[in-house]
Amino acid sequence: MAETEGNELEAEAPIKPYADLRYRLETVEQDGIPRSAAASTLRIKAGVETAEWNGFSARVEGEAIARIGSEKFNDTVNGQAQFPVVADPSDVVLNQAYVRWRHDGFVDAKVGRQAVNLDNQRWIGSVGWRQNDQTMDAALVTLMPAKGVSASYGYSWRVQRVFGPDSPRGTFRNNDIHMIRASFDTPVIGKITGYAYLLDIPNAPAASSQTYGVSLVGKQDMGRAKLLYAAEYAKQSDHGPNPANFSHDYLLLEPGISAGTVTAKIGFERLDGDGVTALQTPLATLHKFNGWADKFLTTPANGLRDLYADIVVKPAGPNWLRGTTLRALYHNYKSTRGGINYGEEWNFLIARSFGKHVSVSLKYADYNGDNFAADTQKFWLTTQLRF
Repeated sequence: MAETEGNELEAEAPIKPYADLRYRLETVEQDGIPRSAAASTLRIKAGVETAEWNGFSARVEGEAIARIGSEKFNDTVNGQAQFPVVADPSDVVLNQAYVRWRHDGFVDAKVGRQAVNLDNQRWIGSVGWRQNDQTMDAALVTLMPAKGVSASYGYSWRVQRVFGPDSPRGTFRNNDIHMIRASFDTPVIGKITGYAYLLDIPNAPAASSQTYGVSLVGKQDMGRAKLLYAAEYAKQSDHGPNPANFSHDYLLLEPGISAGTVTAKIGFERLDGDGVTALQTPLATLHKFNGWADKFLTTPANGLRDLYADIVVKPAGPNWLRGTTLRALYHNYKSTRGGINYGEEWNFLIARSFGKHVSVSLKYADYNGDNFAADTQKFWLTTQLRF
């Protein structure tokens, strides 16, 4: 009886603390910069989340990034320009602080500072790869009127970027950002999503835009294998304080197949440019797209065409291999205007989880610029502990 009562008390605990520690060693060799970077950093993320009361709950989370060892990298604010950039400046910040209300699986609303990740994060994401999250001061409401149907609206007036508050690029203030999306998970072809993202960013007028699009993501059983597919189209034009006048297309086609422990995909992504302006995604989790070397965080004025292949293997055994992920990607880059060759890139990953709390990964990117940009090699060793 005492044990049962103890379990009930634990389940009803009014406040749940949590912590996430992540150590990373990142090295960068980049042509044209005299010295190689070696960034040894520790991120400590900790917070508390309350239990729900009449559907209401709250979360407060702090984040601290500390340099371990010598400062042999350019964190964008330390003035170490003789080294390549590793955008993980030391800092202590209020990462999240929001109130949430949920009701009968129909409404989910958040107000306050929060990490916002919409769909595949191509347009809106929290950049979870970097040590400092990108967060928004925002209100976000999602309605789920029926199974497989959702609609959401978000409004953000401030964005805390990965560069930290000491950087002139670290905060977008006084924004008028509208995020609108609706999705329907059809039983036959997959999930269809329509969206509109209206970005009015006074601190970055050239990043202000309005984007309207639709995507389809699905899979079909084929006996022992599954056919995977994703397709997306969007139109982006100038908005708000942007001084330019443009209209650019976005296109993604990504067929694939999954069989047993192997998933393979071929992708074609196109971000148009006209030689002066190009389609941009300034609030995305950009590291997920167009190569891990991060050479295309800003789309070149002549646009970007990324043709890529992606293979993931998750071994089923023996026991010492279970929980391991092996991944390899190849990217071939060109412009969408003028036929300019932007080079190619190889990416490799080995990641291993040890239960629910510990993970380790090795990651490598090798970009060959083919006279477009500086050849770059990056390596990461990351260990993470969650509890």
